[in-house]
Amino acid sequence: MAAFDPWDPAFLADPYPAYAELRAQGRVHYYEPTGQWLVPHHADVSALLRDRRLGRTYQHRFTHEDFGRTAPPAEQEPFHVLNDHGMLDLEPPDHTRIRRLVSKAFTPRTVEQLKPYVYKLANDLVAGLVEAGGGDLLTDVAEPLPVAVIAEMLGIPESDRAPLRPWSADICGMYELNPSEETAARAVRASVEFSEYLRELIEVRRKEPGEDLISGLIAAYDEGDRLTEQEMISTCVLLLNAGHEATVNSTVNGWWTLFRHPDQLAALRADHTLVPSAVEELMRYDTPLQLFERWVLDDIEIAGTTIPRGSEIAMLFGSANHDPEVFQDPERLDLTRADNPHISFSAGIHYCIGAPLARIELAASMTALLTKAPTLSLAAEPGRKPNFVIRGLEGLSVAV
Repeated sequence: MAAFDPWDPAFLADPYPAYAELRAQGRVHYYEPTGQWLVPHHADVSALLRDRRLGRTYQHRFTHEDFGRTAPPAEQEPFHVLNDHGMLDLEPPDHTRIRRLVSKAFTPRTVEQLKPYVYKLANDLVAGLVEAGGGDLLTDVAEPLPVAVIAEMLGIPESDRAPLRPWSADICGMYELNPSEETAARAVRASVEFSEYLRELIEVRRKEPGEDLISGLIAAYDEGDRLTEQEMISTCVLLLNAGHEATVNSTVNGWWTLFRHPDQLAALRADHTLVPSAVEELMRYDTPLQLFERWVLDDIEIAGTTIPRGSEIAMLFGSANHDPEVFQDPERLDLTRADNPHISFSAGIHYCIGAPLARIELAASMTALLTKAPTLSLAAEPGRKPNFVIRGLEGLSVAV
């Protein structure tokens, strides 16, 4: 287990050899530094994501004391109030009720209707990059595209969008392993500011409803399909955070991967029909969300090891996506890979509700870059963010 060290820069640069060691050493490992049980195999991760003996929360059944856990520090309350009322951290029946309402905005028909807007925006952003002769793919294309799309869906005015990405980054810092006090303080500040902004925007939408998702959630409340105001705020924050974090990182991780595999990039440039399978393979090859946590609500057993109630399980998505029992030659990037059951969008009741939209966004930016910037090249070696759970780059400098 020595190779698994989520704070070691060498591990962060390439965690996949360490995952291979974990898989070879067994199906479940207790990791003392975080007090978690690590699960590295695809079959186990896939099964556990659907296992109702696990939960994203335990507070629908137990108090902190009953569960053998300590309540979060009082000064972190604004973050936990915001986080704990979003559907990703709720279990049925609350999860079911909120997801049913939100899913109306993510029906296949609704998402398909967004396609022209997404592709036009991607083309415009790439055109700007080309005109400038290059730039930072992260800030010039990867970030503004999904942020604009989800902000448009929520009904956040263009003039108000500048703080969205910084708020999101600060809040998401709390999803890393053993976050520092400074990280927690930034997350709390962002939670307070984001919540206050949304509370004001909800009031505006109550008086002046539009065609956006916030107006739709307010209308559902008025018709008796109830969300509390806190649930509404938490849902909007979750949709903004989840609606762009993975897409941003998949874009830059994907292009960094392509630049390091020139044969695959050449094949993609020669045949743009590979874009859909390329999107899936790049998400598998360098997974944007490396780890997903669940609480053990009732004792479970994995390969003869009993994991007791009150434990925390860390499912290693990055490892599962490189499991040779599921993926032939998993360390090889193959943009034509047909059988690709990666779990980058999770599974079970918490399967990513925005997965169809994310796929459209990733395909749109990739297609725009292939057509408008066919000679796109790496201008400088990128730095990696010092994060493990949410895997991304500090930037990706490119030349056209």
